[in-house]
Amino acid sequence: MPVPAHVAIILDGNGRWAKAKGMPRTYGHIQGAKRVEPITKAASELGIKYLSLYAFSTENWKRPAEEVSTLMKLLAKYMKICKKLCLEQGMRARIIGERSGLPDELLSEAADLEASTEKNTGMCLCICINYGSRDEMVRAMRAMYSDIDDKDQITAERFERYLDTSDIPDPDLLIRTSGEQRLSNFMLWQLAYTELYFTPVDWPDFTEDELKKAVDVYRHRNRRYGKV
Repeated sequence: MPVPAHVAIILDGNGRWAKAKGMPRTYGHIQGAKRVEPITKAASELGIKYLSLYAFSTENWKRPAEEVSTLMKLLAKYMKICKKLCLEQGMRARIIGERSGLPDELLSEAADLEASTEKNTGMCLCICINYGSRDEMVRAMRAMYSDIDDKDQITAERFERYLDTSDIPDPDLLIRTSGEQRLSNFMLWQLAYTELYFTPVDWPDFTEDELKKAVDVYRHRNRRYGKV
């Protein structure tokens, strides 16, 4: 089996990793952010065409205010780092999720990142911020409802056109770090036939070799899509 065209990663374990070291959760997020650039480069070098990173969910707003504030600042900072990386590597970037409610600085940096890389033809880096699959589907249903005249016009193919990922293929492989084995409201529609890979490694310790290991496991899977 070839390398997966689209890999999605749930970046989990920053807080637990920091706590195990006697440090605050915010320290874990800072260190975890440092893993994004090398993993993105490694994914591109492996021939992956799309890499989706679950950076901040709609449920993450429920976390302590200090932690949320730190995450927003980290994400705004990462937009600049990502822009430099994408321009160097010829990659393009997409921000996926509900933008209303995000800080102005983050919104500005995100818009600049997308505009600066939109013509690049390399790997597409999809950063999921304020993203939740149920929220995405509700927004998609509302948009579709305003465009149709009859219920018979509702099809799976039509519905997909209203999702945040309308022009992105479904993930072939989902990786979740830190040992948790659940989807946490991430791409529930898109993951219908995705291969799932769970690793006990916390995100700050997730290396390029760990990514290669996950891809190798995927390549030994037999994807049948409901067939024999």
